[in-house]
Amino acid sequence: MPETQIQAGGQRIIWLNVLTVVSAAILISAEVFGAAFAGGWAVANLFEFGIDGVHIFQAVFFVLGIAVMFAFVRHAKEVEPFVSKR
Repeated sequence: MPETQIQAGGQRIIWLNVLTVVSAAILISAEVFGAAFAGGWAVANLFEFGIDGVHIFQAVFFVLGIAVMFAFVRHAKEVEPFVSKR
């Protein structure tokens, strides 16, 4: 697989950087979403909200996890840019 590929507009995709960020995002998302589901269960049981409370907290923490992952990828693209100008 070539390291870069020419795109319209004179930009090149840096595949090594894309692969690095995607790999890190997969690893971090497994931890973030696992913590979201476990945290939702723990908080709901701590305050005795029942099964509906568990699902609500898990959904809230899941949405927060999505926000964390978007922020991670956005900031990782600054460190490892996906495209370079020709």
